[in-house]
Amino acid sequence: MTFLLDEIALATARLAEAGVPSPRTDAEEIAAFVHGVRRSELHTVKDADFDALFWEGIARREAREPLQHITGHAYFRYLELVVGPGVFVPRPETEVMAGWAIETLREMDVNAPLVVDLGTGSGAIALSIAQEVALAEVHAVEVDPAAYTWAKRNISEHGQGRTHLHPEDLAEALPELNGKVDLVISNPPYIPPGAIPRDPEVRDYDPSRALYGSGGDGLGEVRAVERTARRLLRPGGWVAVEHADEQGRAVYLTFPEDNGWRDVRLRQDLTRRDRFVTARLGQD
Repeated sequence: MTFLLDEIALATARLAEAGVPSPRTDAEEIAAFVHGVRRSELHTVKDADFDALFWEGIARREAREPLQHITGHAYFRYLELVVGPGVFVPRPETEVMAGWAIETLREMDVNAPLVVDLGTGSGAIALSIAQEVALAEVHAVEVDPAAYTWAKRNISEHGQGRTHLHPEDLAEALPELNGKVDLVISNPPYIPPGAIPRDPEVRDYDPSRALYGSGGDGLGEVRAVERTARRLLRPGGWVAVEHADEQGRAVYLTFPEDNGWRDVRLRQDLTRRDRFVTARLGQD
């Protein structure tokens, strides 16, 4: 047992006592970040090379500052993204929606699918699609200046020239693409005004503009996504929109048949909770 591994054990106990959901993982991630190694290489750090900045990072995490703000990066599918104050930290549950979109695009009989990500935040969804769907052209929309800056950095690093960033509001975005888009995807703000997120990492650090939706039910932006998707999509194109687990029925009803929607379906995340709705624009 090395000195660093001993310190990680002590840090794990401190984080667990503070209520951090994954104390061992977070302690190891901070240790790896501070010492410039992979988690699998922590045992190789010599005792003489221990950096006391490790405990500074642990204190920040103990105060429930997001791990991603401490290390400066977040993992999303096969990407490592830069994140920090001013941008929503991408969550594992959103990876499920992105995965659905990627599989749906691969199954389409389209050589170079056209995709729009409304409210891209860090760019996680848009970049995953561009990375994993051959020849896909992805337009990422983000109106918030702080989030736009983070998305621009990530797209510069991972965009492969096929991801285009637009500083536009999701309700009015990209009129030049009306009727041409194969898939629209969005993780918009949807927490009702006045609701208080349980996790301190969300409540105290994620930007409120990315969390709280408009309207009494918080679904004002979801309804805007429905209208924008209906405008942008070609007949037969698909939309996917994320929501809170208790909002599934309300979001499902936001895509009525009278508006041309077909095959509307509630889909679940890895915890089997309702997490996003998908729908296809009818061809009739």
